[in-house]
Amino acid sequence: MTIAENLIALNADIAKTAGQYDRAPESVELIAVSKVQPDARIIEALDAGQRVYGENRVQEAIHRWAHRRSDYPDLKLHLIGPLQTNKVKDAVELFDVIHTLDREKLARKLADEMKSKQRNLPCFIQVNTGSEEQKSGIAPQELTAFLEFCRKECGLNIIGLMCIPPVDDAPALHFALLRKLAANHGLSGLSMGMSGDYESAIALDATHIRIGTGVFGERVY
Repeated sequence: MTIAENLIALNADIAKTAGQYDRAPESVELIAVSKVQPDARIIEALDAGQRVYGENRVQEAIHRWAHRRSDYPDLKLHLIGPLQTNKVKDAVELFDVIHTLDREKLARKLADEMKSKQRNLPCFIQVNTGSEEQKSGIAPQELTAFLEFCRKECGLNIIGLMCIPPVDDAPALHFALLRKLAANHGLSGLSMGMSGDYESAIALDATHIRIGTGVFGERVY
């Protein structure tokens, strides 16, 4: 299948799955994860009308998207990978949404840079729902204090929570936990679900799903 066909099939499946749970299709935003994709695939996705993309690395995203901004004014870029504090300036300049806020130092840096650039980017807090030592994210039990810090101390626009379930666990368990945590804190945004589990995520109220392989096919590194 072509990328255009993949997008048609994905959007149809998103609409069908959303409908099964009394949700409007437009309540789920498809983020096409474009990391390591060659220009030919990017152009094909753009030609098919896809305008929302997710990137894991700031520098790679700059090379891929900075020169395309003027040609695609409706482009929306999401940072979905870990953000180092020395990349915050570039990230705030390029991206429209940050999904991986996970520590106080980063929150302060983002707040300062957004004020400097007069940008107010929506942010998701990444939650380490599986308590994995090697994975980024705030521990669930630390979320309340961190959210208060981000809002009151930094003035950040926190719109939701994000998670990446452990590979060996049932994703739905982590999606359900993230939904509960978001509800407890008055947050409506849920960034969860990838190519293999997005239907389960939609069933548990995901508002943003991050799809790479399902859009572009297998990555070639």
